[in-house]
Amino acid sequence: MSLALLITLFGLRISLATPLTSLQENIIYEPTASLPVANATKSFWINTPGANILANEGSSGPLTEDADVCIIGSGMTGVSAAYHLAKALEGSETSSLHVKAVVLEAREFCSGATGRNGGHLTPYSFFNYREYERKYGTAEALKSLQLENRTAMAMVSITREYNLADVVDLVAGGHLTLISSEEEYKSLKAEYLAARRAGLNVGDVEWLSEEHVNSTYGASYSAVKFPAFNFWPLKFVTQLYLLANSSSPHFSLALHTHTPVISVTPLSSSRTWRVDTARGPVKCSYVLHATNGYASHLLPQFHGKPGIIPTRGQIVAIRADTAVNDSWRASWDGLDHYWFPRPVNGSDSDAELETENQDHPLILLGGGRKIGGPSFEQFETDDSVLNIALGKELRAFLPEMFPRMFKSVKDSEMEWTGIMGFTTMTDPFVGPVVEDLQSGVNTGLYDGQYIAAGYSGHGMPRAFSCAEAVASMILAAILDTPWSKPEWLPTRYLTTTRSERNQD
Repeated sequence: MSLALLITLFGLRISLATPLTSLQENIIYEPTASLPVANATKSFWINTPGANILANEGSSGPLTEDADVCIIGSGMTGVSAAYHLAKALEGSETSSLHVKAVVLEAREFCSGATGRNGGHLTPYSFFNYREYERKYGTAEALKSLQLENRTAMAMVSITREYNLADVVDLVAGGHLTLISSEEEYKSLKAEYLAARRAGLNVGDVEWLSEEHVNSTYGASYSAVKFPAFNFWPLKFVTQLYLLANSSSPHFSLALHTHTPVISVTPLSSSRTWRVDTARGPVKCSYVLHATNGYASHLLPQFHGKPGIIPTRGQIVAIRADTAVNDSWRASWDGLDHYWFPRPVNGSDSDAELETENQDHPLILLGGGRKIGGPSFEQFETDDSVLNIALGKELRAFLPEMFPRMFKSVKDSEMEWTGIMGFTTMTDPFVGPVVEDLQSGVNTGLYDGQYIAAGYSGHGMPRAFSCAEAVASMILAAILDTPWSKPEWLPTRYLTTTRSERNQD
């Protein structure tokens, strides 16, 4: 399978021509994932003073003992699912209906991949279209890319509706992909033309010459630019949680941080599942696994190649040492890296430093996964450690790429790691938990358990919508009504009809 999808969460940014199998030749498939470690590296998004207002919410005092829905994980997927449940119940005509949900988080609020990523919200306009079309047909290929745009625009719409743009530092600067070779240019152009012929809206795509990129941005590469955003993911998820908790009289939501889930076992009572945590049990009827790279800790069938492979990525935050103009408001990727400049007047700004740093923004940079060795740091769940060689390579990248703007290699202001969840299809699992991932067999052993996970480093433009789909499944089960797949959801995402077993 050609991994043409350019992944930008932590940066497994692979050449369009790289076969996925080549990334796995040296991998020994390990057993289940661990729980998140307690002493993770400090992330800019999480550890900037005042950023994580829900960090320790519900970590002490009584534990919620009973709920209709138990959501494991407080990142983009888990909190989005709670939000979608709340909004779906907002106009409920059943006055007696009340759904109780609880979110359980092993560490601080939103301290997994969402709180440790690169801050990009980048729907890939046309990338990988031909591969999707060849494997899944035109309609499914179009949905694959349209879902990403749908997700990004829905998140932006919420941000604007509730006047949160400044709160979450939303920047609509577009995204530039630097093109490293003539071969890559031809491949990208073929993807673009095929997508356009199929009816995908690519009217906002711009092809930039090497001369233009060099004179405007300072890099000696051609590029393609398309609509995209960057933002503060944790702050968006925080606001989403607050909205979910106040949207409907028919929905109540509790949050318990520092409450790792140890096991999920069946009950023979009015509640069907017992969710055991380090602080005690929670009884519930429905369980949503929003645990991404850690999914196989509770669901061992998701281990190894057929399931979700935990993979560690690394980010540095470095200060530009020369002025960066407004054109740099875009997010970027290319040559196995991705980056974007933080707004100089962002919500983390220090008034005393604002003048000094006015034209010298903080650049968040990730990628360079080849430095991680032949395994690309797959089957790693420890985000308490840094790859020293990778950090050195990241700090050297921008001066080499933009020699006029980055004159020297400076120490990073912050550096951290985080755990992604990869799948061999690069697509997430969405839907009921099944017993066998390759056959899709579901005999009812896990009835009432659901999952949305495995975004393969490209979660921000997919997780919100995947959470909406799985929330609608849970609500249909609560109401005892049939569930219909949303038209916008790719069929192959579904755990029950996943296409991996049909690939050539």
